Amino acid sequence: MLSPGIGLLGVFVLLPILLTAWISLHSWSMYTPLSDMTFVGLENYRGLLADRTFMRSLTNTLLYSGLSIGLILPLAFLVGQFLYRSALRGKGALRAVVFLPYMIPTIAVAIIWGYLYAPLYGPLNQILGWFGLPPQAWLGSVNQAMFSLVIFNVWQTLGYYTILVLAGLTQIPTVYYEAAVIDGANGWQQVWRITLPLLRRTLLFVVIIAMINSVQVFDPVYVLTQGGPASATTVLSYQVYKNAFEFGLAGKASSMAFVLFLVLVVAVAAVIRLLRDPSGEP
Repeated sequence: MLSPGIGLLGVFVLLPILLTAWISLHSWSMYTPLSDMTFVGLENYRGLLADRTFMRSLTNTLLYSGLSIGLILPLAFLVGQFLYRSALRGKGALRAVVFLPYMIPTIAVAIIWGYLYAPLYGPLNQILGWFGLPPQAWLGSVNQAMFSLVIFNVWQTLGYYTILVLAGLTQIPTVYYEAAVIDGANGWQQVWRITLPLLRRTLLFVVIIAMINSVQVFDPVYVLTQGGPASATTVLSYQVYKNAFEFGLAGKASSMAFVLFLVLVVAVAAVIRLLRDPSGEP
């Protein structure tokens, strides 16, 4: 009964991973047949260790992912708590509004945010001017460009992770909170002793999905910064694209992609180990 699903998983997930690993061991151009590949072993991987651009892009990817998760996780929890516990009317419509940015294509959102970040006529700098603050370069600044992309990512994806948190909150029986109130527990104690422990698996899932999505960032970098300024936003997925489709270095690009895959596997395993139940269950 599982064979059709396993077969599709093997064809569309496992096979591309294995093919990427195999190509990474060869020297090959995207513009030539597969039969023209030349086996070079681990030469592509050794070259990456001496490639400053690769190391910079890997560092930027980890920085982007860490900042995104560091903002998304607490905000999704707080917004989810508000939407779940609030007595406001029209909470269903508010949930739809929160989720709406995630449904808009990233390219379209990136174009809009490019206008918002415009240094001369952008609305964000105009708002700063109302408070007597100097305009910011945003995407044109080496120090601000990465954080500007992180803010863009948090704004677009926060609604999706908030919905995941809401789904987890609905699975917590209300009798626990009723018993806590009878015992005299305040709101903070209820969150610390009931909500967070019982929401552990949901938060673990949020962290893993956010990690997978953030390390694959490409569209906003391609549309807004092209890796600049001064390679401040050059992430690994964008570097893979440039090497494969602009320079034709499919072997090098595949080695970069496989390194990213291995880093992601290690990071996910570390997060699962860190956030697992004290009982030992994930």
